Amino acid sequence: MAGGDYCLEAVRRINSRGGCAPHLSMRFDSHHFSIDTSRAPKACVQPDAYLITHAHSDHYGKSAMLSPQAIASVQTARALEIRYEREYKGRTFEVGQSIVVDGVRVDTHSTGHTIGSTAFSWQTETGERVLITGDVKDYSHLPKCDFLVTEANYGDPYDPSCIFEDDLAGFSEALESGASFGAYAFGKAQRAVALMRAMGYKDEIGMDEKSLILTQELMGDAAGPLAEVNGGALNVVTPRNLYRVAGRNKFFLTGRRDSSYPTIQLSDHLDFRGLMKMIEHVSPQEILVYHPEGERASLLAHHLQECGLETTSLDLIEKFVR
Repeated sequence: MAGGDYCLEAVRRINSRGGCAPHLSMRFDSHHFSIDTSRAPKACVQPDAYLITHAHSDHYGKSAMLSPQAIASVQTARALEIRYEREYKGRTFEVGQSIVVDGVRVDTHSTGHTIGSTAFSWQTETGERVLITGDVKDYSHLPKCDFLVTEANYGDPYDPSCIFEDDLAGFSEALESGASFGAYAFGKAQRAVALMRAMGYKDEIGMDEKSLILTQELMGDAAGPLAEVNGGALNVVTPRNLYRVAGRNKFFLTGRRDSSYPTIQLSDHLDFRGLMKMIEHVSPQEILVYHPEGERASLLAHHLQECGLETTSLDLIEKFVR
């Protein structure tokens, strides 16, 4: 691994079209764990586990959830079922619980990215500590490790938009003015509702169908009173449904700058500074940046190399399996 001495091997699967399947797998000792990737066809090498860090579509739980080897938190499994209207076929756990996978003790850790989002860690037979983070908003629960596999959503050190702080004051001001918010149905919508309740809003919140079901299921009583989109109430709806909300006081909760609506900076990811602090917190000897594919992961890997850390990125993996 990137010149290290660990008994670990990062591999990618070749799919039926001759390209690479999403993300990667880790082979170690006699085990094979796939990470945030699609399900392998029956004719292909089968992993001992599909580790699903959370239910966002770019982590491919929609495919992996159909395998008995899928492993995800209770909340992630339920979110997958609601989002894709399929039965989750794998194992579940409560975040923070330890589970045994193919004879390996795997510990699970909250990452604060979405409700139920999980990092996984384990030790190899020779004692190397492996940590797979998925996407991260809060790294405080993550353990020390020797080998880190992590994200780079805001990992470009040369892009000013990768350095930000959540605009909680702006959100509070908009809430007090009676605004409605555009937020993606899974993740951002639940965070918006949680923030509204934490800021003292106790009345009904209108939501579109998928956002409403996900929020009720994942937050339970903590969500407070919810209803379908209501022109007379504050609403949290997907951005494409903001037009259904009465009034002109509407904001899109995002870090993007290409919206036709005014935006409020609210991210479910660490910014670049946060990613660097997370890496310092877990103190790895070696790092693999696996998400997202493309330039951003490569740029973070390059920056970490310049900082003296043994680092590679997904695009540089040279081992492939079918």
